[in-house]
Amino acid sequence: MMYNLLVTGAATPSKLRAALATAFHIAVHDVDVVDAFGDPDQRNWGAAVSCEYTALHGDLSWALDLYAQEFVSNPPKEEALAKELAALIGQLVFFSAAEELPSAYWVASPDGRFTRARVVVSDDEEPVYRVDAVEKPLQRLPGAHVMRIAEVVGELKIPTPLTDTFRERLSAQESVSGAPGWDAWTRLGAWEKLVAHMASGWAGSGWCPPDLYRDRLEARDGLERVAPRLAEAIAGELWSVLHRLDSAYAGLTVEDKGGELAGLLLGAKARQRQLGWWWYRRPEPLPW
Repeated sequence: MMYNLLVTGAATPSKLRAALATAFHIAVHDVDVVDAFGDPDQRNWGAAVSCEYTALHGDLSWALDLYAQEFVSNPPKEEALAKELAALIGQLVFFSAAEELPSAYWVASPDGRFTRARVVVSDDEEPVYRVDAVEKPLQRLPGAHVMRIAEVVGELKIPTPLTDTFRERLSAQESVSGAPGWDAWTRLGAWEKLVAHMASGWAGSGWCPPDLYRDRLEARDGLERVAPRLAEAIAGELWSVLHRLDSAYAGLTVEDKGGELAGLLLGAKARQRQLGWWWYRRPEPLPW
């Protein structure tokens, strides 16, 4: 099993070796901790756990590339390993988030807390690693902005089983980018993600950026426009799925006769557009 971690502050090879032995429940002599650019002849290639470290510049001090052999029993998940290492070495330990953004990380602090972080890497010959933002304040990173990191919410891995089934019903011709079927599939996925995210209590983020919420309501608008362009059978499939999702959305929201949500999301444009009923219902409380 492989792990890729980033660490703040001083972390000597001997301290890392002892911490990894504890985390993997193995003897210290079964852990190999070496400089990634060191002499390969000095490596313990048969070690149960290998760790190559690379010195970094900026807010982060070390990159750790770890490999646990297949015979290591019950290797921890990356999140659990980051949490234990942070406690053992007294440093912040970063690991990549699931979202497909190179800057998206989670960070474990020595007190056992996790928060999201945005890590920016410069284009210098010797890259500088800067922790640009964190969602909770961390004393060891006083220069990081404390803010909600909006871009990761749009990349959350939210299952869309109804949209996936609809996609399977499309012919190859209907699935081509720009075709009505493709348009319906992509918009339906956005709508299902909003409904599913809301139903989960905004799991994975704890909130939803207003711009993203607006985009997904506009995806629902688009489904009204694309439905008449679909073949009758596919249009029927679409309306069937929409009935389920719309019912769920209605059940998760409250009536908003005054158009508070539309006003917040669209500003003056709200009065210039004919809006579907979904614009006149809102989650309570609002998720931002």
